[in-house]
Amino acid sequence: MFDESLLDDPDALARADRRRLLRGAAEAGARVRTAVLHATEAGVSALSPEGRPRAVLVAGPGTAAIGVADLVGALAGASAPVTRLHPTGVAPAAGALRWTLPGWAGSVDLLLIATTDGTEPGLGLLAEQAYRRGVTVVAVSPTGSPVAEAVEGAHGLVVPMATAPHELYDETPGASPGALWALLTPLLALLDRVGLLDAPAEALQRVADRLDRTAERCGPAVATYENPAKTLAAELADSLPIIWTEGTVAAGPIGRRFAAVLAELAGRPALAAELPEALPAHGVLLAGDLAAAADPDDFFRDRVEEAQALRARVVLLRDRPTGGLSAAPAARELALGHDTTISELEPEEGATELEAFAELLAVTDFAAGYLALVSGRESA
Repeated sequence: MFDESLLDDPDALARADRRRLLRGAAEAGARVRTAVLHATEAGVSALSPEGRPRAVLVAGPGTAAIGVADLVGALAGASAPVTRLHPTGVAPAAGALRWTLPGWAGSVDLLLIATTDGTEPGLGLLAEQAYRRGVTVVAVSPTGSPVAEAVEGAHGLVVPMATAPHELYDETPGASPGALWALLTPLLALLDRVGLLDAPAEALQRVADRLDRTAERCGPAVATYENPAKTLAAELADSLPIIWTEGTVAAGPIGRRFAAVLAELAGRPALAAELPEALPAHGVLLAGDLAAAADPDDFFRDRVEEAQALRARVVLLRDRPTGGLSAAPAARELALGHDTTISELEPEEGATELEAFAELLAVTDFAAGYLALVSGRESA
């Protein structure tokens, strides 16, 4: 049951937020600053690479590592291919997961390990395998963890994962905003040094400032009618989110992360696809039983005993359309033609590439947190 009245009750939200999802979203800017400091202290800013890596490999468990790999791949663009190493194992437990380097990986490649846990033996074995093959290894991991020790033993670089003062490593939910920014920020600084993307310290500072401003707009004390994250959460109540993305760089990864976080934190299924391919991919879905027009109002339905059926709602996440061309008008026409409502989200004007993706990430992370809490998914 979605109790919308809780959205405008900050005290009730605080009581329900047992895993500090909203606090983690609010502290994202501070997490970026701490992560930049850790990267500097670890020596990232002093690196003098001889050239760009041929390829970047990313390994790590859970939603945070998946998001890191997806975002790094989008931001690096054509500078170098980015490949996520998918784990194998009989269970999602740290001790059961294993990663393997592709056969072609060698001394001209870069392996990035990202973990909020740090106890995965498989990541330690991967670091040792990379050392034997001559692959450069950089890890973001809890300080003093087995993974950190294994990477250091393999002559790799370790950046301690940034945490909030009130937070322990094992209290960080894998899908939380804090986990993503703690892992992603040092890797952005590193990839800036090796020439794969443009993320100098001053740009990361602007990202932190943008996250702070977005938190001010989306925080629990801001009323729903002027809070874009609360508004989006309310619009997604009793809906199946169909997330369509459009933009030059990171809109697609942000949409996929939003779908993953909605599932993991709010227990809400969602679909994500990039425009214009999303239109044929989801067109039949909007014309079927999930469309709002499929059953506009069953007069005889028992509204007390019977749960309301999920109806599709399109969420349009947009950055800068490639070449000024946009499929958004066609997307609106398709959705509204099937009586399907649309929520639209765009970054503020004048944002840089990094600032735009940070703002969209922040708003969707807040929205997923509100939906989880108000739907009774405390994720305890």
